[in-house]
Amino acid sequence: MPRGDRACPPEPVRESAIPPRLHFHGASGTVTGSCFLLETGGAGILVDCGLFQGAKSEKELNYRAFPFDPAALDAVILTHAHIDHSGLLPKLVKHGYRGPIHATAPTADLCSVMLPDSGYIQQFEVDHLNRRNVQRGKEPVSPIYTADDAKACLARFRPAAYREWIDAAPGVRARFWNAGHLLGSASAEIELAAGSGEAGEGPTRLLFSGDIGPAAKLFHPDPEGPSSLDYVVAEATYGATDRPETTPADRRLRLCEEVRAAANPNGALLIPSFAVERTQELLVDLVALMDEGAVPAAPVIIDSPLATRASEVFARHAGAMDEGRGLLAALRSRHVHFTENVEQSKALDRMHGFHIVISASGMCEAGRIRFRLKNWLWRYEATVLLVGYQAEGTLGRILQDGAEAVRIQGEEIKVRARIRSLDLYSGHADAPELAAWLEKRLPVHRGVFLVHGEDAAVAGLRARIARFVPEARIHAPKLDDAFDLTPAGVRALTPPRPRRIEPDRVGRLDWHNDFSKLLLDIHDAVDRTADERARGVLLRRLRRALEEQEG
Repeated sequence: MPRGDRACPPEPVRESAIPPRLHFHGASGTVTGSCFLLETGGAGILVDCGLFQGAKSEKELNYRAFPFDPAALDAVILTHAHIDHSGLLPKLVKHGYRGPIHATAPTADLCSVMLPDSGYIQQFEVDHLNRRNVQRGKEPVSPIYTADDAKACLARFRPAAYREWIDAAPGVRARFWNAGHLLGSASAEIELAAGSGEAGEGPTRLLFSGDIGPAAKLFHPDPEGPSSLDYVVAEATYGATDRPETTPADRRLRLCEEVRAAANPNGALLIPSFAVERTQELLVDLVALMDEGAVPAAPVIIDSPLATRASEVFARHAGAMDEGRGLLAALRSRHVHFTENVEQSKALDRMHGFHIVISASGMCEAGRIRFRLKNWLWRYEATVLLVGYQAEGTLGRILQDGAEAVRIQGEEIKVRARIRSLDLYSGHADAPELAAWLEKRLPVHRGVFLVHGEDAAVAGLRARIARFVPEARIHAPKLDDAFDLTPAGVRALTPPRPRRIEPDRVGRLDWHNDFSKLLLDIHDAVDRTADERARGVLLRRLRRALEEQEG
């Protein structure tokens, strides 16, 4: 893990003679780290600034210098509060950004609890790592930012209403459209005034989808947006997935089946869940099922300080939400309990009788869920229910793919618990819904960029939309790609400096995943070896392989 930021590269030269330029510095060839830089002849606009999640090689990008100068930016447009879209904003401010962060009011409210929580988690994780590093004789590392850095960042937020034009920079205005993904989530329309570089005679209109919500979302209406655009930057997370058509009632029935199957008298149902919205949706359905007698009444413990504070934000905005009344009732239910401190969280490992624990993070990458998994994964009476997308390289994806053992915080844990998936709570539209949303944006005059998806998802959505967008206008940028937006369409540029990471290493398992699996395989092989002599033979072979590598 790098120990700090290198010096920022110099500010790009802005000349009115060049066309608008769009850089893809995140969520390109991978699902996380959303970050897009739009440069005009006189302004620099950043759309999103999110944390990378997944394999260690990608997460290390969070520690490196930005591939642009934060102090040179004029404005940030934030589509929504999820950490893979907002999580590096404190770092951006820490390293010199002094402009506004435009977002909807609910997004600003959610960020006021999510970003400090992110800073706290990073401090906690780094403290834990540094204790291990000292024992191993390694140098300590520093967190990307702290909770105090995150709180300082909040002063830059400027709330805006849906469909309200914002003057983001000279010659640049923007407005938000409800994306139906999360409380406050938006697609961001950006309009460049005529004469911005070589874009043409009239204004240039771009739409950044953000994350598009699915049909039958519990708290939100269907996503919306403008039409007749020059460019659309569209998410493709589930671009190769066709979910069965569902309704809120169907989803609740499936959850009912999973809870009944998990209800071991001596067990626990662990639900790794995004603290913001997914947790609240699950609460509404779990409480309704218990009140109806459809599942056994059991304690439902929200083991996440962030989920607790986010629930308070949701309660404040309940009047503007579909099913807001049901959420308020669920939050007051006798079945629901919130852990308020670390001691109460640790006490969960001593609970008796069937209970349900909902804990962050949704991909099992950080937070308290890792402690609950260490306590329960090796037990047959436990069930782990995955209710959202699991990015390649995350612990959640490794469990989903059927691992027999995993490593958590340096410890080997056998997987004996039932591992189940229920993707109906996803906040993302599937392939037919994404294609339908894009078709409603027609005509798209110059180009569509497919982002926020792994390779198979991007390929699947590309094939699906080719019936109404010419193939030559569909682009799948890789990390750090850049394009000039010319009157004739898109012109790809050669990256001006070495990429931070090669495209074939993005959105994939890396050496750290391979190393963890190798250690597990070695332990398993030694355990299965019949006697002391055979173990000695095995270890000598491994030692020779290492010596040959060193030689």
